[in-house]
Amino acid sequence: MRNTYRENDVEILLKDITGMVKPLDNIEREKSIQSGVHYSEMLPKEKLPSEEYLKTFYLSLENYALPTAKSVEILSRKIISEKGKNVVLVSLARAGTPVGVLLKRFIKAEYNIDVPHFTVSIIRGRGIDKNAVNYILKYFPPEKIQFVDGWTGKGAISNQLIEAVKYFPDIDNRVAVLSDPANITELCGTHQDFLIPSSCLNSTVSGLISRTFYRSDIIGENDFHGAMYYEEFENHDMTNLFIDTVTENFGKNFKFDKKEISEQPIEEVKKIAEKYNISDINFVKPGIGETTRVLLRRIPWKIIVHSLDDFEYLGHIYQLAREKNIPLEIYSFKSYKACGLIKRLADT
Repeated sequence: MRNTYRENDVEILLKDITGMVKPLDNIEREKSIQSGVHYSEMLPKEKLPSEEYLKTFYLSLENYALPTAKSVEILSRKIISEKGKNVVLVSLARAGTPVGVLLKRFIKAEYNIDVPHFTVSIIRGRGIDKNAVNYILKYFPPEKIQFVDGWTGKGAISNQLIEAVKYFPDIDNRVAVLSDPANITELCGTHQDFLIPSSCLNSTVSGLISRTFYRSDIIGENDFHGAMYYEEFENHDMTNLFIDTVTENFGKNFKFDKKEISEQPIEEVKKIAEKYNISDINFVKPGIGETTRVLLRRIPWKIIVHSLDDFEYLGHIYQLAREKNIPLEIYSFKSYKACGLIKRLADT
């Protein structure tokens, strides 16, 4: 699979389907998704961010490279403590891939171990790429595998992983994340809903790789799940800028505030769905990472935020909402700072 990660950072277990599937714009995809087509059967037509939006990415990188680096350090130590020095990192494409690279780099810097790092596809409603997992198991013991992702929203991918790993009973079914506002794992850097700068962009911070794809006419029985390579964006790639900037902050002082949890975040998500008359909880996308993704990939009806003045955390969300003419509304959160809301097109 073509990509822009450095050669030793990751082995990508995906089938390159560039040119085999026509990418669709967000409106076409939204209509298809809501008419019953699974999102993994289509590819998004990605656009480069506006100059104004790019400024918010650079600002987020400036402000949040250090907390991201600290979260990587905390999580790396937890992983090594549990799995030992023979751990095998398996990131979940695509948001988990740059996080897996950062964990690999910190473990190399701190412990002088060059741990293997693979990235594989997992798709909500379709499961994990069993061919990719079996490929890894040819070379490494199952108990040393550690799955990695960027953050949790509601915990949908975590639940998907628990279901998927039933086929591989000796593999740990927990996913390690930098930010866990959903409060579903202690294998995290923090429970705070903080801004991981890589969540601000699509392929241009993910090795120029698309979302992963699975459709039986393109992906054969023995194939890995697929993805395309956005060659046209090569002059705009930020992947290694993000990774290198965070890496430069390893070892610097930073402390996360302790987060008090008064109720389980999933209960807050259910209350949001009820308040806004959303019958399908999958249409509620909580957390900074998920809210950003829904603005980049889907057609949200409304974005709710804890404040309209939090430019430090939410400046990029305000900018995307302005560009896409999506209304913002204040909501008093307990666990999150933002949430994207999608409604059925028939209801809007």
